[in-house]
Amino acid sequence: MAPHPDPHQHPKAFLRHLFDTAVARAQPLLNMQGLLPPPPRGRTIVLGAGKAAGAMAHALERLWPADVPLEGLVVTRYHHTPPRPQGLRQRIEVVEASHPVPDQAGMDASERLLALTRGLSDEDLVICLISGGGSSLLTMPAVGLTLADKQRINRELLACGAPIGEMNTVRKHLSRIKGGRLAAACHPAQVLTLTISDVPGDDPAVIASGPTVPDETTCAQALALLDRYGIEIPAAVRAALQDGSLETPKPGDAVFTGHQVRMMATPMQSLQAAAAAARAAGLNAYILSDEIEGESREVAKVHAALARAAARGQGPFQKPCVILSGGETTVNIRPQVPGFLKGKGGRAGEFCLGLVVALQGQTAVWALAADTDGIDGVEDNAGAQVTPDSLQRCEQLGLKPAAFADRNDSYRLFEALGDLVVSGPTHTNVNDFRALLVL
Repeated sequence: MAPHPDPHQHPKAFLRHLFDTAVARAQPLLNMQGLLPPPPRGRTIVLGAGKAAGAMAHALERLWPADVPLEGLVVTRYHHTPPRPQGLRQRIEVVEASHPVPDQAGMDASERLLALTRGLSDEDLVICLISGGGSSLLTMPAVGLTLADKQRINRELLACGAPIGEMNTVRKHLSRIKGGRLAAACHPAQVLTLTISDVPGDDPAVIASGPTVPDETTCAQALALLDRYGIEIPAAVRAALQDGSLETPKPGDAVFTGHQVRMMATPMQSLQAAAAAARAAGLNAYILSDEIEGESREVAKVHAALARAAARGQGPFQKPCVILSGGETTVNIRPQVPGFLKGKGGRAGEFCLGLVVALQGQTAVWALAADTDGIDGVEDNAGAQVTPDSLQRCEQLGLKPAAFADRNDSYRLFEALGDLVVSGPTHTNVNDFRALLVL
């Protein structure tokens, strides 16, 4: 194993080392071993969706007995299919589609995926590979909705800052494949769901909108959320939500008999791996939580307060230390500022932008925030880094962080500072990763 960068001499490189360690801990091949069942008497079909689906499919192809038939289809985000390992025979088809807003490719893939469930028997096995991003990639609008409707609703849910659980409550009830409906289509086959968590609490019913697990949310809740956020839906769909005809399969439904769900990787496991790496470098390591939610900028204020206290030798954290957290923050997109380009950036960049302001130039504090899938929002960066002189460098360049924050333009600010974190797609996804280094 290569030696880690010295946190005192190379703090930015050390933080990147912690991020890379967290990502490595969540790789599918590392985590799938030991979770697979014996081959069934009948067929083995593989179905899946998510940002990690391509890597999960490759891992399954490598681990499944070479002489036992294996077939199926998974859908992942554009450019998120990893290179096929040399000599690995393809048995599972991997197709790509759009995320976070669905497209026709995702709809076509979902139709093909659902078609593979026809004619299954109780001697067949369906292995479902589910990871974050599957909500957008599995696209089958409910009756009365068009793809254009789903795209608009998705955009509006993203822009309003709704938490992932609320977003998925709506998505489940406006879909013909999510919210347990894929499992219902597989009945009476055995179903094993292997999942990588990207959600606070690791609830499989929330990951990718739970296509293979029972759904406890209701049509009434979905309708209330649509009304709360002012999102319009066709009158026929509203009526179907009101009368419950779009209800999802619930716990106890016979379609879930004998189903198993096994968690392959979680945000906490990745945070713990990063904490171990920090301790190996002689630092104290503290994990706040893997379930932190809320507006990115507000979450940044709390993290900044903790780091400033630690830097002053106050509070519960003893320096030198690393403060770690995960979860899924949100960004409430503000109206476009007249005369400026539309803002660019995701929730990790927004967190870092809030941190630059809230740290107030605090000495001896560095930070990195990034999405573990390698893509922050829809840009080409995973996130950004903050240094003790970030605010000073902004002033020297004539950049006003508050103005960038007003237009949700974190990408351009950190691009100008040279502090974007660019990893490319990582082929896994355990959501937000945040690390603050206090020396």
